[in-house]
Amino acid sequence: MSQPRPDLAPDADLSRAEMESLQREIADAAVFEDDVSFDPTTLSNPLEATASGGEPPVVVGIDQSFLTNDEGEQDRALSAVVATCGGEVIERVSAITPLEIPYVPGFLSFREGAPILAALAKLSVDPDLLLFDGSGRIHFRQAGIATHIGVVRDVPSVGVAKSLLCGTPVEDTDELPAGTKIAIESNARVDAPDGTLLGYAVQTRQYDSPNRYINPLYVSPGHRVGPETAADIVLALASSYKLPEPVRLADRYADDAKPGLGG
Repeated sequence: MSQPRPDLAPDADLSRAEMESLQREIADAAVFEDDVSFDPTTLSNPLEATASGGEPPVVVGIDQSFLTNDEGEQDRALSAVVATCGGEVIERVSAITPLEIPYVPGFLSFREGAPILAALAKLSVDPDLLLFDGSGRIHFRQAGIATHIGVVRDVPSVGVAKSLLCGTPVEDTDELPAGTKIAIESNARVDAPDGTLLGYAVQTRQYDSPNRYINPLYVSPGHRVGPETAADIVLALASSYKLPEPVRLADRYADDAKPGLGG
């Protein structure tokens, strides 16, 4: 898998100011509009793509787990990449690299980007879409991990986060029915004019109970995908679980690959 913008790859040796500057450059290079090679509406029905004479897109889920040393300290990141097509797994790869910096909100790609890029380089298939367990445009400088890696690889990408990093929902996001989408707009914490549409709170699943509730996912475009399409993609791919299936499979693979590696 090619890397058209290696000059923008995350570098853990940069100072905080340099990281912020690079993120702003990433955001400037990102395309937060639809530029995909497939019809997103076919994701919920792969047979539709085949019936229309096309091939289902290759959708890649990406997640991370961490390995510990003999002292019980996390010292390595394991990036798990699962490629799917038509709802079937067609390839799984992983890569492990040292953890060079601690976790700091807003700088996830500098901590976890190296193993992700290493794992993506092992893929024998060309992804049509990358789905990340992390943010895209919903980020202080509009350059979360989905945006950063999406721009470096120049592949359509979407960020799927479990918590809201920044921005403001335009409506209450508590106890939403399944299928609901609530816009997330920029606020003073984001390097964008107030009111800029960053993404959506997306309620993929909900309990059929008055006493138990599932929180929404926070979905945002990474690169070459618009916010509405990003939300629709996640809804289409989250058929039986809260997470979209490629990300859920990557999460499971990240755990499966750990035994014997210090996890």
